[in-house]
Amino acid sequence: MLSDGPLLEINDLVVDYAGKSGFVRAVDGVSLRVSRGEFLGLVGESACGKSTLLFAASRLLSESAQIVGGNVIFKGRDLVVLREKQLRHLRWRELSVVMQSAMNALNPVLSIEAQMLDAIKAHQRMSKRAARARAAEVLRLVGIDEVHLKSYPHQLSGGMRQRAMIAMALLFTPDLILTDEPTSALDVVAQRSLMVQLKELQQQLHFAVIFVTHDMSLVSRYADRMAIMYAGQLVEVATTRDVFDRPQHPYTQGLLEAYPSIHGPRRELKGIPGRPPDLRFPPSGCRFAPRCPKMMPVCSQQQPGISSPRGDDLVRCFLYERDGVPGELAGVRD
Repeated sequence: MLSDGPLLEINDLVVDYAGKSGFVRAVDGVSLRVSRGEFLGLVGESACGKSTLLFAASRLLSESAQIVGGNVIFKGRDLVVLREKQLRHLRWRELSVVMQSAMNALNPVLSIEAQMLDAIKAHQRMSKRAARARAAEVLRLVGIDEVHLKSYPHQLSGGMRQRAMIAMALLFTPDLILTDEPTSALDVVAQRSLMVQLKELQQQLHFAVIFVTHDMSLVSRYADRMAIMYAGQLVEVATTRDVFDRPQHPYTQGLLEAYPSIHGPRRELKGIPGRPPDLRFPPSGCRFAPRCPKMMPVCSQQQPGISSPRGDDLVRCFLYERDGVPGELAGVRD
């Protein structure tokens, strides 16, 4: 399914927000690769930097945010240095974004068809007849009857609005679709329906997906790999099966203990004590240390580096550091 070489490569990305009391580092040195045709789940608590990372990768940050370090290589081009005119040509055609709330992202005074035709007109020369045919085609792809092309956003259900957003993202069959919690406003039945539809389309059309969510259980059945974020940093990247079968980072373990499972024996759910650090004043050591049940003295003094204790998996934790750094099993933990 996946070809050689990454489709998207994020290297040491740093994003700051300007605030009244100074700059807040919302994304701090994140590196991540996404292969062609891959479904990657980006998971973490609210305000951990997931959406900021997504919008930085697509160069859609708000005016108060800026990329101050690193690069974003998409199909061999560094998006960080591209001009807005170049980005407009690339967006929709090669890279699309599905926003969190379709009701806010869609124009309430234009029909679904009018909004699709606007997107097509902005990015490709096409006759009106061909454009309408393409709009109807992508709407059918997401399971919506083309009669709803004449509908306005408020006339559609929440699930149908999100599907319409996905249909718009597929107008030019891009190589990468970035989704920012598209299921957060939906009930569990609509969530499952949307996820099944998205996964089927991804397998059919072979585009890559970065799916941002705070719900690990939601992506457990659909993501090929998972990246776990905490306080602006990636703390673990592994295949979905490895994350759920053998989580490495104590934060990942805590997230899994907080979610119920319909399989296996009943167990008491556990929350993660404390709260994430204030990113205006991040701790000098590991950012998870104050909440970590496995904290060691070194954790409050130094920031851990990235280790690879298991194949291509990555984890940011002193438990897996080598070269003499203190740890329970010095990187042999499995």
